[in-house]
Amino acid sequence: MDLTLTPEQETFRETVRTWLRANIPEEWARQTVAGSDIPRVEAYDLLRRWQRTLYDAGFLGLTWPVEYGGRGLTFVEEIILQQEMALAKAPPVLNVLGIGMAGPTIIAYGTEEQKKRYPAKILSCEEIWCQGYSEPNAGSDLAALQTRAVRDGEHWVLNGQKVWTSFAQFADWMMLLARTDPAAPRHKGITYFLLDMRLPGITVKPLRQITGDAEFNEVFFDSVRVHESEVLGGVNSGWRVGVTTLMYERLTLGFGLQVRLRIALDGLIEMARRVEKTGRAVTKDPLTRQKLAQLWIETESLKYTGARALTRLLRGELPGPEASAGKITWVDVNQRLQEIAMEIQGPYSQLRRGSEWAVEGGAWAHSFLRSRANSIEGGTTEIQKNIIAERVLGLPKD
Repeated sequence: MDLTLTPEQETFRETVRTWLRANIPEEWARQTVAGSDIPRVEAYDLLRRWQRTLYDAGFLGLTWPVEYGGRGLTFVEEIILQQEMALAKAPPVLNVLGIGMAGPTIIAYGTEEQKKRYPAKILSCEEIWCQGYSEPNAGSDLAALQTRAVRDGEHWVLNGQKVWTSFAQFADWMMLLARTDPAAPRHKGITYFLLDMRLPGITVKPLRQITGDAEFNEVFFDSVRVHESEVLGGVNSGWRVGVTTLMYERLTLGFGLQVRLRIALDGLIEMARRVEKTGRAVTKDPLTRQKLAQLWIETESLKYTGARALTRLLRGELPGPEASAGKITWVDVNQRLQEIAMEIQGPYSQLRRGSEWAVEGGAWAHSFLRSRANSIEGGTTEIQKNIIAERVLGLPKD
C-alpha cells in the first residue's frame, strides 16, 4: 500500500498533535509506569476521565459510522492518532475491550436497536466492557466451553464460569459466549450474549498475579436471566460472531502493540543512559548498544506488519493472519526488552516498589513480571503459530 498521507491526513495529524500538547493531564506523568503497557489500578479514574476527554474532542471511534457515535474516517486516521499518542506519551484509553472488540462486533452483527444503544456509551466510557470467553477447561480450545444458557420464555438462564477475565471487577457489560444447544456440533451450538454485569447471580472473584496485582478475574454465573434481546447475531450463531470479535482483538493489538512497544523502548533507552557500570554509562557498552539497536529495528519493522493488515481493511476485507504474526513478534520483542532492562539494572532489578534503592520506583521489575503473561493473553503463541501454519503456509491441521 502507499503510506504517503494525503493533505487532509497531514492536517489531521497536526490537529491531533496540537490537541495532545494542550490536553494531556499533568498528573499522568506522575502515574506513568516506565516500560509498562498496562495501566495500574490506581490510574483507572484518571483514564476514565481521559477517555471521555478524547471522546468529546472527536478522537475516538474514528472508523465507526457517524450514526453510531463515530467519525466515519479510515484506518489511516486511526493509525495517525495512535502514532501521535505514542510520541506524546499520552495516557491509553481505559475501555480498550469495548472500543477494540465489543463496539465493532455490535456494529457488524447487531440489530438497529443494539447499534444505537451500545457503541456511543462504549466510546464515552459510560459503560466499560469485559470479555467472557475463556473457561477453566476451555482456554485455547474455545469450542470446548461449557457455560450453559437454557431458554425460559423470553429469557435465557445462564450457569457456568469464566476465567482470566480482564476488567470484570468494574465492567458494566460482558461479551459472553455460552452453549445453547449441547446436542449440536461443538462450533454450532454457541450463542453470543451482551451481558449486563449487574444482573443477579453474577459473582466476580479477583485473581492475584505474580506482580501482586489482581488484574484478571474469575466470573461465576448462577441462574442469571438474560433477555433474548441481548443475543447478538442470532441464536446458535455465536461462533461466527465470536471469531469476528477475536479478529478485531488481534487487529486492535496490531494497531496498539507497536506503539506500546516503542514507548517501552524509549523508556528503556532513557533508563540505560542514566545507569553506570565500571564508571561509564551502560549505553557506551558495545554489546548493550547492539541489543538496543536490534530492539529498535524489530520495533520499527512491526509497523509494516501492521500496514499489511491495514491494507486488507482498506480493501474492505476482514482482518487476517497478519495480526497473528504481529502479535507473536511483539511478544518476543517485548519480553526480550524487559529482560534487557533487568540486565542493565543488575542486582537492583530485584528491588520493587517500596524500596528507596529501586530503579524508577521498581517500575521495570513490575513490567518484567507482567510481560510473562504476554504469550498467553490475546491468544496464546501456540495458537497464533497454528493460525499462521494453516492459513498462510497451508499446512494440515494438527
